[in-house]
Amino acid sequence: MRRLEIRRPRLPRTRAGWRQLVQVVAAGCVLALLPATWLWVATADRLRTVQDAPRADVAVVFGAGLWDGEPSPYLAHRLDAAATLYREGRVKVVLVTGDNSRKDYDEPDAMRVYLAKHGVPRARVVTDYAGFDTWDSCVRAKKIFGVDKAVLISQNFHIRRAVALCDAAGVTSYGVGVDESHNVTWYYGGTREVLAAGKAALDMVFHPDPQFLGHKETGVTRALASAR
Repeated sequence: MRRLEIRRPRLPRTRAGWRQLVQVVAAGCVLALLPATWLWVATADRLRTVQDAPRADVAVVFGAGLWDGEPSPYLAHRLDAAATLYREGRVKVVLVTGDNSRKDYDEPDAMRVYLAKHGVPRARVVTDYAGFDTWDSCVRAKKIFGVDKAVLISQNFHIRRAVALCDAAGVTSYGVGVDESHNVTWYYGGTREVLAAGKAALDMVFHPDPQFLGHKETGVTRALASAR
């Protein structure tokens, strides 16, 4: 039986060949960074801090993982920001959106419990159990929960993509970026965002349906009615 031979790529042997290779690599890097650069520029005027966040009926907090059933430190910091905005009267309802794809992993309920411990009544917290990624969360906020305008809360490295995607989904958005120490997790998140920007660009162009859409829910409407 004849063995399958794998041919190794040959490196250029001339200066002209090396020059062409460098140009190809440089062009590839530029193309890879274009979506992230566009997100950075397009959302520059939509970012705020907790101190100067605009008033809105709804704040949206995106899931960021659980540790032993409790919000991870990054997620806890997002929730702390949402609790502050609620206590200061800047938002009336908090929509928590995350992953509940299996019985033993429930981000939204863990987020609601955390907020209740930090001064946000359970009646003011609405849970979205199918926020499997940022695009899904934004589309469901609009189509399922009827959110037209919101303050979005996430880490600084993610908030620009969240604002751009929610705008594309029809939710007028302002982003509150939560500061974090620049540790390994922060650098991983920032690097991941460069890659995720490409998918975000495709989502904004093609508007794919979320992994799970379902029927419209009245949780946000009822929570706002009870807040008045």
